Amino acid sequence: MEAGAKKEEKIPIEPPLQTVDYRTLSKGFGWWAAAVLVESWGRKQICLYLWQRKKDGWKRKQKFTIHDPEKWEQITKAVEELLPRMQ
Repeated sequence: MEAGAKKEEKIPIEPPLQTVDYRTLSKGFGWWAAAVLVESWGRKQICLYLWQRKKDGWKRKQKFTIHDPEKWEQITKAVEELLPRMQ
């Protein structure tokens, strides 16, 4: 690890889910959001998590699961159609 580099905490996911890989989207002020590739019962899924820090550790507040590439296409199409309306 480089000097001054901060070690990332272990992602707060418990069995039967197994974390394959993840990307932190944001972390600070007691909140942690991440996209996580998980495996459960031989099936891989991508989950978007939001945790809140409590006295006894990180507690899950929200979870959204993307079950397959077709579902992701549906989600991205809907979001892309709405994005221009944000301006």
